[in-house]
Amino acid sequence: MEYFIGVDGGGTKTAYLLCDEEGRVRAQRSAIGSSYRQHGFETVFHNLGENVKALFAEAGADERALCGIALGLPLYGEQAESDRRLREGVASLFAGAGTLVVNDVDVGYMGSLAGKPGINIVAGTGSIAFGRDEGHNTARSGGWWEFFGDEGSCYWLGRMTMGLFAKEADGRAPRAALYRLVREEFGLGSDFEFVDIIERDYAPYREKVASLQVILEKAAKEGDPGAVALYREAAHELALAVRGVRDQFCFGNEFAVSYSGGLFKAGELVLAPFRQEVGEMGGRLCTPLLSPVMGAALLAFEQFAPERFDAAVRALLEQEGK
Repeated sequence: MEYFIGVDGGGTKTAYLLCDEEGRVRAQRSAIGSSYRQHGFETVFHNLGENVKALFAEAGADERALCGIALGLPLYGEQAESDRRLREGVASLFAGAGTLVVNDVDVGYMGSLAGKPGINIVAGTGSIAFGRDEGHNTARSGGWWEFFGDEGSCYWLGRMTMGLFAKEADGRAPRAALYRLVREEFGLGSDFEFVDIIERDYAPYREKVASLQVILEKAAKEGDPGAVALYREAAHELALAVRGVRDQFCFGNEFAVSYSGGLFKAGELVLAPFRQEVGEMGGRLCTPLLSPVMGAALLAFEQFAPERFDAAVRALLEQEGK
C-alpha cells in the first residue's frame, strides 16, 4: 500500500491529511501555522516532520510507504531564495518520496474545484486568488503582503475593526454594536486603553490581529452599519482579485469561482456581496467541493500518481457525501 499526504499551511494553522492509494482518508490532524516569516525555517521543518510522523502513527502505517507529499505553504512563490530553502528542506525531510511545494492558494483551488478549470479565492489570515484554465495554465492575483496588501482578509478586517472602533469611540461614526462589543471584550475602563492593548498584545502578531474579525462579525450580525459595510468592502476587494485572475485567461461566457479560508465562516455577510460582484463579471460562485487539505492530497496524486487522480477525487467526494 502506498500513501499520499496533503498539507495545507497557513499563517495561523496547518492541516495534514494522509490518504491511501485509493484516496481513502487514513489520518488527519491540525497544528500551528507554517509561515517561515513568523516561525523560522527550522521550526517549520521540525513541525512538518513531527506531524507527518504522527499521521503515520495514527494510521498504523509505515512512513517508508509514503509515495508523495504536496504542501501548500504560505509565502511560497514570492522570494526565490526562500522558495529554494523550502523545496530543499522538504525534499530532505521526506527523502525517498516525491515532494511538491506550492503556495497555499494552489491547494485551496484544487480542493474547492477538484481540479476543474476556474478560480479560487482564499481569504484567511491573508488573501489571494488563484486560477487554472483548461490547458492547466495558472495565474494568481493579490497576496502581496499585509503591510500594503491582503485586502479583504481576516488580517485586513482586523485592522479595519480597530479603525471602526476608534471612529465610533470619538464620534466620527455613530456608536453601534462594535463599540460595545470591543469595550466588553477588552474590559475597557477608558476607550484609550485600547491603544496600549493593541500595541502590546496584538499588533506584533498577525494571527491575533486577524482574530479581531470575529468581533466585527458579531457586530455586523447585530446590525452595526459600519461593520456590515466593511464586509461589503472586503467582498469588493476579493472580487478585484478574482477579476485580476480572470483577465489573464480566456474563460468564455461563464467561469467557476469558489472560495476557502476562515473569513467565509461569516457566511452571507461576505458571500452575498461577493456573489453579486462575481456574477456581474461573468462568474458563477460555487460552494467548495473539498477542503484545502484534501486539495493538497489531490495535488500529490496528480503529481506522483496521475493514473489514480480521478479515483482519488471520487473517493474523497464520496467520503464528503458529495
